Formats: sequence, structure tokens, C-alpha cells
Amino acid sequence: MNPQLEAVAFSAKREQGIPLTDRVILALDVETVEQAEAIVSEVGSAVNFFKIGLQLQYNGGIAYARKLIDQDKKVFLDSKIFDIGNTIERTVENISRMGVHFLTVHGDKQVIESAVRAKRGQLKILAVTFLTSLDENDLRDMHIEMPLEKFVEFRAQLAIKAGADGVIASGLEAPMIRRMAGRELKIVTPGIRPAGTALNDQRRATTPSQAIESGADYLVVGRPVLNAESKTKMLESIFQEVERALKVHHVAA
Repeated sequence: MNPQLEAVAFSAKREQGIPLTDRVILALDVETVEQAEAIVSEVGSAVNFFKIGLQLQYNGGIAYARKLIDQDKKVFLDSKIFDIGNTIERTVENISRMGVHFLTVHGDKQVIESAVRAKRGQLKILAVTFLTSLDENDLRDMHIEMPLEKFVEFRAQLAIKAGADGVIASGLEAPMIRRMAGRELKIVTPGIRPAGTALNDQRRATTPSQAIESGADYLVVGRPVLNAESKTKMLESIFQEVERALKVHHVAA
């Protein structure tokens, strides 16, 4: 474990009291539990919050989520649930019993309301506004003619009215959502790409500092860390960038 990385990770707090070890969520976007275990072991105590997406969920990831929770780690289950209300409620009840912290659902009113009704304990329901891998061309493909920011605003308003704890949104739309929602709504921003790293399939990516200064509470980082020659050094760089942005945020506030 890199001592400097650990020191930086534990040093930063924001007004909501979120430790940096929680604020930066590491996406375990790998094929097997064995690969995920190796990553968690490598990053050590620098990261306390891990995302498990669909790829790993369908290859032992649900059982591994329980193992992480038993190790006092926080788990973000990125399931993007979409189904009839009864099925959603029964599913969310089961997930609540696991001890998961974050769960994604599609940002449709009935879906969010069903998930919110069924959540228990510490589980927070996050509504997906619009994937960061998509852009206005994809909206037009769905015969939606409104500008992308207006569409995200509509989805965020819907999420608030339906009782969601937070939204998944690009750092590009985070300022608009923060102005609209105030401090109560959690903004979780994926598609984080530190300067000089590959965009991959992300079309609306932001750097860590851009996302934080735009109002994001949590950042989801995957491939820039997973593909780095040194995961701990990449994390250290991200932590330091986030910490600087948090200080700017305090000054601006």
C-alpha cells in the first residue's frame, strides 16, 4: 500500500462529510471474481467503495458483493433495473437485505417509485438519466427531439418527484442538476477520464476535477485505473485532483 496514497485518501472531506475513500468509487468492470479480488487487494484501503456492474454480476458478482460487504466495504450494484412494479419491489427488498449502499434503476417514474417503496436500511436508489456513452444523435434515434440537457433535466426532475436518493449523470449536466436540486440529491458521475487517458466508448466524459467542481458527489472510475500500469499511482493522481477541486469548491461556496 502506498503511504502517500492512503494519506491523501483519508484527508479530504466535503460539507456532506464524504471521505475521499468513499467519494471515488472504483468500478470492478472485469470478467471474473478472481480478477476483481486481485484489484481490491492491490488498491488496499485507499478505496472503500466498489461498483459491480452487469458483466461481473452474471459471473459470481452478487456473491462477491456480499463478500465485500462482509469486509466492511461499500458496494454500488449497477443493475439498471427495469421491470414491472411488483418484480422491482421484490428485487429491491432482496438487495436491501444484502447490505448494498447504491443501486441503479432506469429513470422512469413507475420504476423509481417501486424501487423507493421497497428499499430498506442504507440502500440508496439512483436513477439513470442518460448514459454517458450516448449523445444527442442517440436521442434522435429514439425520436426524442429535445436538446440533451433538457432531456437530462426532465429525467432528473422526474427522479426527484419519484423520491430517488440520487441520479447518475454526466459531469456536463451536473451543474444544471445541482442548481435545480440543491444539496439533497446525490449526483453520481461515471465516465470519468483523467487528462491524457483514453475516452474509450465515453462521449460525455469529464475529468475528476471538472466533475467535482460541477457538483458531483461521487465519481465512478473504471478503465483509467484498471488499465493503468500502476493502479495505486493512478488513484493517487485522481485523489489529489479531487482534493484540489474540493478546496476550490469550498472557496467558491
